[in-house]
Amino acid sequence: MYRKAYGVIETLAPVHVGATAGEETGNLNLIFRDQFTQTGIIPGSSIRGRFRADLRDREPGEEQLWYGHEAVDGRSDGGTTEALVKFEYASLVWFPVFCPGQPVVWVSCPLLLKRFKRIVGVRADIPEPYTAQRGLQGRPMKDQGKILFFNLGFLEIEHEEDLSAWIPRGTDLDANKLVVVHDNDIAMLHDMALYRQSRVKLGSKEKPNEKKVDGGAFFNTEALPEGSILVFPIALKQTDWKPFGENENSSELYFGGLESIGFGRCLVSLSGDYQ
Repeated sequence: MYRKAYGVIETLAPVHVGATAGEETGNLNLIFRDQFTQTGIIPGSSIRGRFRADLRDREPGEEQLWYGHEAVDGRSDGGTTEALVKFEYASLVWFPVFCPGQPVVWVSCPLLLKRFKRIVGVRADIPEPYTAQRGLQGRPMKDQGKILFFNLGFLEIEHEEDLSAWIPRGTDLDANKLVVVHDNDIAMLHDMALYRQSRVKLGSKEKPNEKKVDGGAFFNTEALPEGSILVFPIALKQTDWKPFGENENSSELYFGGLESIGFGRCLVSLSGDYQ
């Protein structure tokens, strides 16, 4: 019997988990996406690897117990062991989208909230599409209610209700800035919200100090924006798991690549039956 817990990730900087430079057609480094909503995810293997590396630095050898022993050369069984902690992928719950001339809003959709409800155990009914928190500062339009203007169009708010039940524990989201859109709209809004950056390599092996773009070294990368909220389920075969030390249920961790240029910093909070 597994004990259940879950983790909430709040990105404190852009987070890129996906292909590395040169692995994508057109030299565009895409993030991993969910196949149905086409929104960004952090694979369970990436989460496990981060937790494993963090514990190895603090308590060498303990990572073998909790996250499984790595393969050992020369052993017929490979030397691997089953992990006591199992991670699934982290999916978005809310992500920020810029509205010109209006406050930034955090957007989600019924499919994303359905997974969040299943993981966390929210008892409220999943909101209808185009629902906003009462008090959202949209632009009032005659005979149309409130309108949110995005870079590529506008969104009419059709319903208002209390969305505070859908704010993950450990985050400080403002309920007055939450909007639920239709599942068909989430992919487009997600792409509008992504952090994108063009990068070049200066210099070459022959002239490393020359400030000149190396041929073929231009590439674009995308990342989840700062302020994104994700959730992932955890299954444990025993309690007393203390990934952040004694009496700590949150910590800053780095996920993905490009840490050297400021990507990847996140706040991770744990809840559930894990201690």
